This record gives sequence, structure tokens and C-alpha cells, in this order.
Amino acid sequence: MVRFGESIANRIPAGSVIFLHGDLGAGKTTLVRGLISGLGCTVPVTSPTYTIVESYVFNEFIIYHFDLYRLSEPDELESIGVRDMIGGEAISIFEWPERGRGVLPIADFDIIINFSDDGRTIEVPEPLFDEDFLDRERGVCLET
Repeated sequence: MVRFGESIANRIPAGSVIFLHGDLGAGKTTLVRGLISGLGCTVPVTSPTYTIVESYVFNEFIIYHFDLYRLSEPDELESIGVRDMIGGEAISIFEWPERGRGVLPIADFDIIINFSDDGRTIEVPEPLFDEDFLDRERGVCLET
């Protein structure tokens, strides 16, 4: 999962909304850890299960990592200002996006992680491997 996250890190355009689907323990947060590491950030990436959102600041953009598992109602996202965090130069990544149905926008990328006999399978949208998304410069991670 870490290697996969690193492999797509520079392929995600600014302003993207990413939905991560998978059962508990499938590796959603680990994938995000790899993605952030792949962008050169060495800060610890933890699951925002209790905080709902963690942010990772770079000098040219920000990544918001949401975990909606403990959300009671989708409207709770309004109280944390989710609409202000989506778009612009920000990349917004949502674990358990189905719990935000009706409030969240349509995803630019849906990534589905499933358990298999050999470990895990990952269903990835084809544009993530399009030449147009290769090796975009992202700037420097600001370790806060």
C-alpha cells in the first residue's frame, strides 16, 4: 500500500477529490501514508478516525485526509467546514466516503481496495496512469 501510494503521489492534480473504499484494515490510511511520503513529506501520517480530518501542508498546496468512519450524519461535515477544504489547490482524500453522501462532491478518483487470497487488490482509475499526470512538481512539505 505504501509503494502504491508513492507511485501515484505525483500523478494527482491539484484540486482533486479522492474516495478510498475498502473494509476496515484494508490499507486506506497506509495508502495515504505512502502518497504523502511520495511527495517528500516525512511527518507522521496517522488515521484521522477520531479527529475526522488531518492536514498536510506543502508550500504550494495542502492535502486534507478525512476518515468519515465515525461520522453519525453527513451534515456533521458542514460543521467542520468541509466545503471550504475542497477545491482550489487542495487535494482532499476521503476514507468511508459513503458516510458523507449528499454533502461530498463527486470524486475525481475512486480507489477500491479489496482483500484477496494473495493480500489485496486495488482498483484504480486509469487516468492516474496517464502520461499527462506523470511527475508533477509539488513543492516542499512544511513540517508543522
